[in-house]
Amino acid sequence: MKERTANRDKSVSISALIAQLKAIHAWGRQPPADLSQIRHSVLVANGDHDKMVPSSNSIDLARRLPNAELVLYEDAGHGGIFQYHEAFVTKALEFLERDGMPDRGVTAQ
Repeated sequence: MKERTANRDKSVSISALIAQLKAIHAWGRQPPADLSQIRHSVLVANGDHDKMVPSSNSIDLARRLPNAELVLYEDAGHGGIFQYHEAFVTKALEFLERDGMPDRGVTAQ
């Protein structure tokens, strides 16, 4: 996994932003899903200042998943895993090895 350092984000159209806000608003009116039946290990990663997907949502998600591990990257927003690319890749690989994920012939470089 390589970190992008140039041309990282394309401009988002106003219509795309409006559609996303409508979807988020509709989602926010639904009751939380019961995640207690999900038994797989889950790594939940986010920045601690994410405005697009509030960090409190990541905390809630990790709390409701029985085998979740939460990582919040300090002083990071929605792209926290990109801001902390090396730390995230290291954490993800450790998580996958520790939790016995099957080898699918993919190797880290």
